[in-house]
Amino acid sequence: MTNKQSILVVDDEISMREFLGVFLSKKGYKVSDAKNGSQALTMIQKNNYDLILTDIRLGDITGLEVLREAKKKNPDIVVIMISAYSTTEIAVEAMNEGAYDFVPKPFDNNELTQTIQRALELKTLDQEKEQVSTELQDNLYFNRIIGKSPGMQAIYKIIKQISSTKTNVLISGESGTGKELIARAIHENSDRKDKPFVVVNCGGIPDTLMESEFFGHVKGSFTGATGDKKGLFEASHQGTIFLDEIGELSTFLQVKLLRTVQDTFVKPVGGTKEIKVDTRIISATNKKLEQEVIDGNFREDLFFRLNVIPIKVPPLRDRKGDVEILSKHFAEKYAKKMGKDFVKLSSYAIDFLTKYSFPGNVRELENLIERSVALSSTNIILPESLTISMHKKRRWVEGIKGKRFDLADVEQGVDLDEILLTIEQGYLKKAMELAAGNKSKAADYLNLNLRSLRYRLDKIDIFD
Repeated sequence: MTNKQSILVVDDEISMREFLGVFLSKKGYKVSDAKNGSQALTMIQKNNYDLILTDIRLGDITGLEVLREAKKKNPDIVVIMISAYSTTEIAVEAMNEGAYDFVPKPFDNNELTQTIQRALELKTLDQEKEQVSTELQDNLYFNRIIGKSPGMQAIYKIIKQISSTKTNVLISGESGTGKELIARAIHENSDRKDKPFVVVNCGGIPDTLMESEFFGHVKGSFTGATGDKKGLFEASHQGTIFLDEIGELSTFLQVKLLRTVQDTFVKPVGGTKEIKVDTRIISATNKKLEQEVIDGNFREDLFFRLNVIPIKVPPLRDRKGDVEILSKHFAEKYAKKMGKDFVKLSSYAIDFLTKYSFPGNVRELENLIERSVALSSTNIILPESLTISMHKKRRWVEGIKGKRFDLADVEQGVDLDEILLTIEQGYLKKAMELAAGNKSKAADYLNLNLRSLRYRLDKIDIFD
């Protein structure tokens, strides 16, 4: 780091000031420190700092007052609040006053470093909004597809290569990964973009009606056919037809579809005349269609006709780098939709989302952010504001310093002693905080006798 960015550490504990001074200096920052709020305000008036890291409780004036005065002098200064006595109300107040984030003590050193790095990159809330827009513009290559992960970049490249062709495409991936968005992107980047894009849910139409929906029918061909009807293939002439959940088609309809794919003709139900159609076919499935072929559930010849260009969409758990940009996009989208001010996600909320596996993929993330924006009484989304259902939250076992253990990790092998010790540390820490250091009261919170509590505190050696 050639031009060192400057950080002012404000804390009334000398050990914390010394630790942060050494730690942040090793990270390449120029660090100054103040032992109380009054000294911090004097230093802020005399110097221009890139970032202030301040405790809430400072002995004389509060960290919130330091925040307000710092923002008065320089609205662009970045302020991160830290405290061992954090509450949601204080965190929201601090961030509404202009703090970039609120970090509870004891903090994870790596997470604090990442928070500082992100804060210095974004600088102010206005710059963050501009940054979000820039990131989305840079990565919004195809309609509403958002992602900068290598897997998504590879898909963007394929879309660019194939959009101008008529070649059939098969998009595979788990539910909620955005297969229809990719199909629309291919269509809207092609010379067919001004023609119809017809979506067919192959699993949502009964078999008895599917043939008529696909190919149309003539008057009197069956009971209820009171007139001629154009099928979806004919309706998508010169455009694109998107066959979603293609793996749900019955064997009978697979035979009918195969002929249309091969000969580019459709014959309406009850009709004798074949109709020429010029339609690009994009299919999608959340099944492993190759296995369906092996199992005899899907025709091999139709599979090869549809799978000329395969696109495999990675699940969200394999593209963790996209979670933040997607979350910010959805927060901004639903804030506008609900008439709310710009909604900000705290870096700890982003961290929580990044560590979650999202079995429902992007669709689940979008629904989660929409609920959180709707239910939040402030314009700040904190980890506790995220409305993940309780059965999903229980997959995480959380200990001290925010370290989490995923119950699914048992399959790969875990160190149970380490996990249990970490959880014990977390409960002891919380009880001591609630009791304001009173060991008798902390013992009551944990249903322990005083001797047992002292033994446990001595064992982990994190409290005096």
